[in-house]
Amino acid sequence: MFERLNVFNIAYSMATHAGKRQALVSENIANADTPGYHAKDIKPFKEVFAASNTQGDMVSSRGSHLHGTDANGLDWAVITDESNVNPNDNSVSVEEQILNGVEAKRQHDRALAVYRSSMNILRASLGRS
Repeated sequence: MFERLNVFNIAYSMATHAGKRQALVSENIANADTPGYHAKDIKPFKEVFAASNTQGDMVSSRGSHLHGTDANGLDWAVITDESNVNPNDNSVSVEEQILNGVEAKRQHDRALAVYRSSMNILRASLGRS
């Protein structure tokens, strides 16, 4: 019954999204001086989650559960930044990437806070604080 709660799936997806974004930020910073390299990013989690749930339906934990949609098919397409290209055809702004890294860390922390709060609520409902 409580094997796969939706709030835990969302928190997991949000933390995974933040981890993937942080990896792209690291890759961008590592290639800040590489000629011809264009900065990469992924769609914001809000857009990804909204696009996977366009009908406003509940997201199911199983494909056959209540005609819901499956949460495994989230589209986290990588977007290449073509704006602000330097003379060496590089579009990485280190300052912007640092801000993106901070944003990804905050998103990851938020996902962990949701997870912890949900665990505390679940424990309290079971009488195990």
